[in-house]
Amino acid sequence: MDFDLTQEQKILKQSARDFLKKECPPSLLRELKSDEKGYLPRMWKKMAGLGWTGVMIPESFNGIGGDFIELSILLEAMGEVNCPSPFFSTIVLGAMPILLAGNENQKKALLPGIADGNLLTAFALTEPGQYFDPVHIAMEAAPDTDGYVLTGTKLFVENAHVADKIICAARTGGNPGDKNGLTLFIVNGKNPGIRVNRIQTLAHDHQCEVVLDHVRVSGNDVLGPVDGAFEILESIQARAVVAKCAELVGCLQTAFDMSVTYAKERNQFNRPIGSFQAVQHHLANMVLDVDGARFITYQAAWKIARDLPFRKDASMCKAWTGTAARQVTTLAHQIHGAIGFCEEMNLHLYYRKAKAGEVFFGDPAYHLEKVAQALGL
Repeated sequence: MDFDLTQEQKILKQSARDFLKKECPPSLLRELKSDEKGYLPRMWKKMAGLGWTGVMIPESFNGIGGDFIELSILLEAMGEVNCPSPFFSTIVLGAMPILLAGNENQKKALLPGIADGNLLTAFALTEPGQYFDPVHIAMEAAPDTDGYVLTGTKLFVENAHVADKIICAARTGGNPGDKNGLTLFIVNGKNPGIRVNRIQTLAHDHQCEVVLDHVRVSGNDVLGPVDGAFEILESIQARAVVAKCAELVGCLQTAFDMSVTYAKERNQFNRPIGSFQAVQHHLANMVLDVDGARFITYQAAWKIARDLPFRKDASMCKAWTGTAARQVTTLAHQIHGAIGFCEEMNLHLYYRKAKAGEVFFGDPAYHLEKVAQALGL
């Protein structure tokens, strides 16, 4: 069995790593923590110029027509440097729903702008008091003369403060807990009825509370079937968790590499701490987790790229990688000791990112339940 990347994919991976290491040093993360936008527009334009923003978009809509493996390669490289950008919210959570559920007019109107890097998007799903499953959505979308009126609150909407369009899930029928009655809408992010409040998070990842107060959308802004968005939402979530796992693999690889270097350089009792068995076993456990996360993530990505059944693989991927995120960064801090949490050290940046990724669209326990369900249990 050959699990290696193709030559073109290897070139993509190396060029992405080279670009990001130059453009996104750790100092940039600290600089952008309190920045109003949370990313550098000039770096975003360069990423668009390299074709990254069009990686999943067909050539007919100005993209480069790549597949989920190429997307995962880019996300892993971004995870290695904790790249602050609207890439995930726009390409994974924005372009993907449009590709899956949009009609031809919606694709023509939105995908070229996303591919060119000129249109930023956000994805509004989670609500206060809601667990990870979309069946619990309660936000009301009431029928209006020529469309709908949306009223309610969404939480943890990444980059909503800079989004031109917000893809929002709301209930057009049924009650919370019902699979039927869910609909997706394309909402103008600058609509005066929308209030966006930034949420202070551990990872400094620009999550937002989005309050919609009688926001009107036309019938042309319905994304996919009315009352029939549940399967689309499930598919989006499954793809998104695999994409997040790819990002986490890069994050964990860097935390591991930093720990190996530190174990070789840090001396105690006149010898490197890496010569002690306890530290050696920590690093051995870390590499098992990192390599296991990479394998299971790319296996799921390969199935998505080949249009094979992948839902169970996505949950397996998230259960393993989410657990690895906690274990690897915890062991990294044990190897570094207290200095790892000091502001001048970079390790804590990766711990924060890993902790946020662990619970993204479902923690490991949630996805273990989904794997059990897929097994018929």
